[in-house]
Amino acid sequence: MLCVAKGTRAMTERTHGLEHGLTNYGDRDFSLYLRRSFAQSMGYSRAMLAKPVVGIAYTPSGFNNCHRHFPELLDAVKRGVLAAGGLPIEFPTISLGEVFLSPTSLKYRNLMSIDTEEMVRAQPMDAVVLMGGCDKTVPAQLMGAVSAGRPAVMLVGGPMMTGRYRGERLGACTDCRRFWARYRAGEVSNEQISEVEGQLAVTAGTCAVMGTASTMACIAEALGLILPGTAAIPAVHADRLRAAEATGAEAVKLIGSGRTPDRIVNAKSVDNALRVLLALGGSTNAVIHLTAIAGRAGVRVGLEQLNKLSDSTPVLVNLKPVGNGYMEDFFSSGGMGALLRELKPLLHLDCMTVTGETLGERLAHDAAPYIDRSIIAASDEPFEPHGGLVALFGNLAPKGAILKRSAADAKLFEHEGRAVVFSSLADLAARIDDPDLDVDPQDVLVLQNAGPHAPECMPEAGYLPIPRKLAQCGVKDMVRISDARMSGTAFGTIVLHVTPDSASGGPLGLVRNGDLVRLSVKERRIDLLVEGAELKKRAAVAKYEWGKPERGYAKLYAQEILGADDGCDFAFLRPGAAPK
Repeated sequence: MLCVAKGTRAMTERTHGLEHGLTNYGDRDFSLYLRRSFAQSMGYSRAMLAKPVVGIAYTPSGFNNCHRHFPELLDAVKRGVLAAGGLPIEFPTISLGEVFLSPTSLKYRNLMSIDTEEMVRAQPMDAVVLMGGCDKTVPAQLMGAVSAGRPAVMLVGGPMMTGRYRGERLGACTDCRRFWARYRAGEVSNEQISEVEGQLAVTAGTCAVMGTASTMACIAEALGLILPGTAAIPAVHADRLRAAEATGAEAVKLIGSGRTPDRIVNAKSVDNALRVLLALGGSTNAVIHLTAIAGRAGVRVGLEQLNKLSDSTPVLVNLKPVGNGYMEDFFSSGGMGALLRELKPLLHLDCMTVTGETLGERLAHDAAPYIDRSIIAASDEPFEPHGGLVALFGNLAPKGAILKRSAADAKLFEHEGRAVVFSSLADLAARIDDPDLDVDPQDVLVLQNAGPHAPECMPEAGYLPIPRKLAQCGVKDMVRISDARMSGTAFGTIVLHVTPDSASGGPLGLVRNGDLVRLSVKERRIDLLVEGAELKKRAAVAKYEWGKPERGYAKLYAQEILGADDGCDFAFLRPGAAPK
């Protein structure tokens, strides 16, 4: 008869906390014995090591100003975990600071998602708190968490507070673009632009407007992946610390609940998130990120569906760059709770959230005592009757393009003009301010080779500047078209994410100077008015002269990147991906 010690049997049968995913030495009991020994070297008691473990994906970085308050937030998360009976253990992953990455943070979003997924899956934790904020960190973490399939709750860092310049409120980065445009037009001096520079970003946190970071925080709440009412709390507000503590406690409650991100993200919750995006007049980048997050759960986000929802979803939020307010105003006006209640008749109220409540149950008892209607409109008195974003199709964008119509000039919605083409970002930089550039206000500026398959990896360069000679004459907006993205803080009549992109052989790469381009928001079209036979001739002689990267992550990116219509995810990371 084989004898097994009681202690050994106990070690083998336990499946939570440090017993998850044991390092393989060929002997499970030895692996656990060794792991506990090393854990005790960090000063943990045996009683503490017996508790369920909540991992904390911790993303501070000296190259990420948005996250500089994370040490204090981490302490608050740990308080919440400990008070609820768990053991908090933080671990680092890549951190993406938007303005500190070259050529663009989007290139590294998928790398961070892989890092997050693998560390959540490989390390011993029963649940995880995802700490993110700056633009691409939130979608990267949610993509990784959906794929990892472990209980997870998001904690966003929150928006920064506004600064002041000569009596005017300033917030990154809509106001930085506004003042930069005035500087380029000669209306602002070197001394003034330097003063503005020092007042745009004055606290910890993400951009103070409804840019990509705040849009993604609101979308995370709409999906049900963060605690109710926490998307808009300013980074430096005491409520942000209380939200961190509550998030830590909620992570402990998630253990054993089965409420994993891959179950919370489904077709209905994604529809809710799209409604929120449209009502916010939110960032165009959110279309790419939500598509990628949903794709990890096997949910397709079609641009036709976006248009259908946009036609029946009003713009209810008055924040820059679409309106006048800032995120601190949105928070004090009731935030996401107030917005969701206005959208209630349009939402799927049976969607489960991370707390275990359905969205409908949350809204039944979540009521703000005060709503500033200059910031969050009533559904029957919207700021605009239709959603902030619209998808365009046509022979220039067979798989779609995006226009943020709520931040555009309606006078240009039905427009036909002569193309002024820039073949690359380098070409744009070299010629946009040339006084001899052949351009007038009715022309259409076209930027090629700035999409996901180009060497620049789809940067936020779609916000083409108004040519200096036109800006100096008072021109504020023109129709601009590219396969690039633009910052969620930007504004203008700008067609983005043209798919397929130029570098993958899309028709945008066939546009030539002088071609006529027609934009029709009413018809949801963007068309190149050139005969099909001529386009075939151009395609036959088209050349793409850059080489593919030969090593490292750049090579993986070039091999696996999908188009904007698939969220610019990697093909092999999506469920059901066929091996190459």
